Amino acid sequence: MTSTRIQNVHAREVFDSRGRPTVEVEIACEGYRAGRAIVPSGASTGVFEALELRDGDADRLQGLGVRRAVENVNSEIRSALVGQNATDQQTIDQLLIELDGTPNKSRLGANAILGASLAAVYAAAEAEDVRPVDQFRFIWNEHSTRVSSGRTGNPGLASCLPLPMVNMISGGKHAGGNLDFQDYLILPVGATSYPQAFEWIVTVYQHVGRLLTKSGFEGVLVGDEGGYGPKLASNEQALDFVVAGIEAAGLRPGEDVCIGLDVASAHFHHEGKYRLAATGEEELIASEVINLLEDWVNRYPIISIEDGLDENDWDGWQELTQRLGDRVQLIGDDLFVTNKERLQRGIDSGVANSVLIKLNQIGTLTETLQAMKLALENDYWPVVSARSGETEDTTIADLVVATGAGQLKVGSVARSERLAKYNQLLRLSECDAFSYVGGAIFDAIRN
Repeated sequence: MTSTRIQNVHAREVFDSRGRPTVEVEIACEGYRAGRAIVPSGASTGVFEALELRDGDADRLQGLGVRRAVENVNSEIRSALVGQNATDQQTIDQLLIELDGTPNKSRLGANAILGASLAAVYAAAEAEDVRPVDQFRFIWNEHSTRVSSGRTGNPGLASCLPLPMVNMISGGKHAGGNLDFQDYLILPVGATSYPQAFEWIVTVYQHVGRLLTKSGFEGVLVGDEGGYGPKLASNEQALDFVVAGIEAAGLRPGEDVCIGLDVASAHFHHEGKYRLAATGEEELIASEVINLLEDWVNRYPIISIEDGLDENDWDGWQELTQRLGDRVQLIGDDLFVTNKERLQRGIDSGVANSVLIKLNQIGTLTETLQAMKLALENDYWPVVSARSGETEDTTIADLVVATGAGQLKVGSVARSERLAKYNQLLRLSECDAFSYVGGAIFDAIRN
């Protein structure tokens, strides 16, 4: 007889794609192999995110060690979870939240809590002899009351393979500040299957690298997420190279492949001004940043803009949404931090039309799914996302398929911590149960 009662919980310190410590948690049910999860870490973090607990010991790993978080799992969290039913995700996550007792999970650490939350899913899948994607789907069905929508299409209704949003050129904190804007991405909206979409992405990426090298820029060196990190003359020049790469691949900009931007504007916003160093120390107010973005949308095949303004610039966000919200996906990342209270404020204020979903911004799977559910109920696109400090863990690939969220943002195609997710999607694409909607989710704004 299957037992899904948790028998053991164990954590250890491992390392992420930047060589920084992070938390790995294993949970085992009685008589079954342990399920395992590794927690990612961000560099471009919002001030409202749940707290990632670090040791702060300057004599070890520059203070970045996570032994305190690991010990919290191996002591308090283990005591709370042993004997619990691994399939009862909401109860497990509520126990973890109450055990921590702080608004931002600062006592035990969001890294400790999330590791335990996700490892429970994998432990349940082991005990029930199902794939992780099926276990995530079971949990999602307990949350979702989604009905078909007009503008955002049908994300969340059924399990499906996502449209990938993939980094070509990196800037900001992901590439040493070579550009002000953080990510220049492509979305293969015209592809008819996930394998075709990914093949297009790889082809465009290779052409962008060749074009950069031919023009005398760094077409080999890459940033934290695998995008090229050239020192270009301007922020706009990166768009020119991406468009040229699409064309060199024999694809049509705006028809086959569109562009996404992660502005990450909080990192150049100071005292009410947006300071752009790449173009000669410009200081812009919010309306001038919006003018810039609107001009680019008019001249380039841009379909998605993330964090176009600062996380506290609610008035600016309202103007940005009024001016571009019917033409472009406007994603709140630092703005919403996968937090349903902040997302609800955005909904009530008419701000943005999409939310980036990052598990470690909020700290448990249940809270993550609650934010996704709130987004879908209010016609916001959810975009499941990796972090800049990633690992071989493939949770988000299974999660995005299980929830049918429709879009996944992982980074680029040059680093194995990114390819682990993309390759998992290739495996899942062989399953007839998972359809591919792709760029059709944007029909309302593209047409």
